[in-house]
Amino acid sequence: MNVLIVDDHPLVRKGILSALSCEEDINVISEASNIEEAITLINSKKPNLVIVDLYLGKEDGLEIIRKVKSNNISTKFMILTSSIKKEDYIRSEEVGVDGYILKDAFAEDIIYAIHIVLRGRKFIDPEITKYQMESTYYNSFADLTSREYDVLIELGKGLSNCEIAKKLFISEHTVKKHVSSILLKLQLNHRTQAALLVNQAVNL
Repeated sequence: MNVLIVDDHPLVRKGILSALSCEEDINVISEASNIEEAITLINSKKPNLVIVDLYLGKEDGLEIIRKVKSNNISTKFMILTSSIKKEDYIRSEEVGVDGYILKDAFAEDIIYAIHIVLRGRKFIDPEITKYQMESTYYNSFADLTSREYDVLIELGKGLSNCEIAKKLFISEHTVKKHVSSILLKLQLNHRTQAALLVNQAVNL
């Protein structure tokens, strides 16, 4: 598998190159330090994977991915960055990256991530997965009505249907209907799962 490294810091490029030097199935074919160099190399060498830093000096590394994907090139892209900003992860997701890992990860973790991406699966650094969870919760909860969300919050507190009905000034029958709707919309099988889900979301 051929890999291209794109980073404006020579030491980072050499460090990745060194880490991959013992991987028999991975061949680092070239290095680039800016968008123009990277796109030229991708078009000419067609690597299986490009490891891209988000910030290439004053340039945005994601521009490489946008431009390459618009040309329908099948290369996979993995972000290797020091940024833990939520907005950077979201921007990366929007352009369709195949992996996202932080530069402070151990070398073996970076190698593992590369292998995962090259096998066609997605890899997200554990430090970043909380943003994935937030996005999942937001999209799931967005389907709930305001009253269903109120009931869900009370479920998270461990209240029974009767207790929820008294607290929200609605009938127990109405609570049951809301609980059924909540489970259906969140694709859950039991109210305990709903309680765990909302508690995890609140604690993020």
